[in-house]
Amino acid sequence: MNLDKNKLKKKITRCGYVAVIGRPNVGKSTLLNSILGEKVSIVTPKPQTTRNRIRAIHNLKHSQIIFLDTPGIHKAQGKLGEFMNDEALAAIGDADVCLFMIDLCEKGRREGLTSEERRIAQTCGESGRPVIAVVNKVDAVADKSKMLPLLSELGHLPGIVEIIPISARSKDGVELLLQQLAHRLPEAPWLFPEDMLSDQAERFFVAEMVREALTELTREEVPYQSAVVIERFIESEQSCLVEATIFVEKESQKGIVLGKGGAMIKAIGIKARKSAERFLGVSVVLKLHVSVSEGWSKSEGGLRQMGYEK
Repeated sequence: MNLDKNKLKKKITRCGYVAVIGRPNVGKSTLLNSILGEKVSIVTPKPQTTRNRIRAIHNLKHSQIIFLDTPGIHKAQGKLGEFMNDEALAAIGDADVCLFMIDLCEKGRREGLTSEERRIAQTCGESGRPVIAVVNKVDAVADKSKMLPLLSELGHLPGIVEIIPISARSKDGVELLLQQLAHRLPEAPWLFPEDMLSDQAERFFVAEMVREALTELTREEVPYQSAVVIERFIESEQSCLVEATIFVEKESQKGIVLGKGGAMIKAIGIKARKSAERFLGVSVVLKLHVSVSEGWSKSEGGLRQMGYEK
């Protein structure tokens, strides 16, 4: 009997979902952007900037890792906060592997995990998914022995199969992390084309770029109570026209976003347009408007209006 040697040599591929879970500002988005080499998630010093589960795709030789970048789990305030926590927790149920990320330099850390981190670790462990604990920002600590109590506690938690110290910014340890994630994925054909970075539409990323510019340039109370809705998105081979509305909850916030003589909205537009042009690879005409939608972050209807739907 003749055997088809090509069939015998058929490569085994792996494909699956990895939920990136952790507190706000632990470096989840920085890690994801670093792995992909493209900006697919907002990175700012201000907490709670990621709001949706962002599906990002990274291919290794025979493995396709689909990352679910999630909002930081926090004490929810209002419907928007509840939505963000629900998005993060739902990602665990959708994942094949949990990547539980911890900031080594977390404010208030003494020895081991904080109480909030223990609750997140317990949730991940109870999911039944293998959990890879990632300790980030190790480059920020000169005395590495300070990690020992944290690593020891993590080593005794149920569900954790690997503990990997990394620096998302400098990429130290990231290659090892990718290898371990790929190893834990199920054998399966790839779900997305090789050249695809995300299944989110381009207009989603442009809206996020406007929100990132808004977050970086305005006062702390404005970004959390603001949302960006793309009203028009017309793309051609050489250019893209985008019209977007920035929604805030108060007239006073509208004044901050507009700025004296329109200076702030102009600065936001310039910053966001440059990011959009790098991302889209064409010239962008970006027209921004500001509107007040009182209390939108506190109601189900307001969340739907801004595109935050479960």
